[in-house]
Amino acid sequence: MPREAGARTPRSRPLRQSPSMADVAAMAGVSSQTVSRVANNRENVDASTRERVLAAMKMLGYRPNSAARALVTGRFGTLGVISFDISAYGNARTFAAISDAAREADLLVNFMGARAQTGAAVRQAFQHLMVQSVDGIILIESQILDTPELRLPSGVPVIFADGDTGHRYANVDIDQAEGTREAVAHLLGLGHRTVWHLAGPRDSYAARRRAEAWHRTLREAGAAAPPLLYGDWSAASGYRAGRELAGRPEVTAVFAANDQMALGVMRALSEAGRRVPQDVSVTGFDDIPEAAYFPAPLTTVRQDFDAVGRHCVTLLLEEIGGGTGGPRQASVAPVLVVRESTAPPPAD
Repeated sequence: MPREAGARTPRSRPLRQSPSMADVAAMAGVSSQTVSRVANNRENVDASTRERVLAAMKMLGYRPNSAARALVTGRFGTLGVISFDISAYGNARTFAAISDAAREADLLVNFMGARAQTGAAVRQAFQHLMVQSVDGIILIESQILDTPELRLPSGVPVIFADGDTGHRYANVDIDQAEGTREAVAHLLGLGHRTVWHLAGPRDSYAARRRAEAWHRTLREAGAAAPPLLYGDWSAASGYRAGRELAGRPEVTAVFAANDQMALGVMRALSEAGRRVPQDVSVTGFDDIPEAAYFPAPLTTVRQDFDAVGRHCVTLLLEEIGGGTGGPRQASVAPVLVVRESTAPPPAD
């Protein structure tokens, strides 16, 4: 449609500019250098001035430039996280705790999935995060199948969560052996002659630790160790193993390496007419939120994944700040939660 004579062409509105450090300084009545010191969390600013600057930042919506801040502090304000499978319950809970702790410390988190459980895949993910300018990296459940000891490029601090580091890097782990010992000892204490074990995958660091502790606890108690069964952490694999266990009348107690497999075992036992816990006691590991609502509320080992994630961030920030003199290994204690899925064995 033709424009009428004398009509004005609408002027484009100027793009709104982000508030600058000078804008914050003017509102707070301080110098730009003071705003910079507050933005970089320097200590040489008195409390009242800091509060005034922070209030001006919030009112104006000012965000410090991360690149400029890195030039001043040598830090980017970002942590990297690598994991093979973030969908697994424990990994997801650990990652959520890491994110919460990082946010409370005013840090960002970049996640990178490793495509395979190999040293090469982890190193590739590591390099991707390095390009994104992270201050440190956390690896979750880092079992590396093709190398006995993972070696990563130097340059940023590294913390392992629930993984076999070869003692090269700082590590935060739940005491898998103690959790297993408590579960197996609980079943033996109820009077069961032995405890069958449905282990996790052979290539899992956590599964190996639990299987080793199961065998050791039976041996120390003078109980015979039955044949070991393997699953893949899923309820379906627990169901398949449970069908085999249900056909063995000598089975009166089962320790499953996680709660999902315990659920599958319980389903198979029920279909075979074997009651839990009257005929067979079942324990799990993890204490997922649904464990208390299984048909027979599940006795299980509670892992504090929140504590693991937060402890990882604490250790990483210490490493970023200069470290404490060498790799450290930290352990989080598990808790046995006794519910209705375990009981004394049936009378002979």
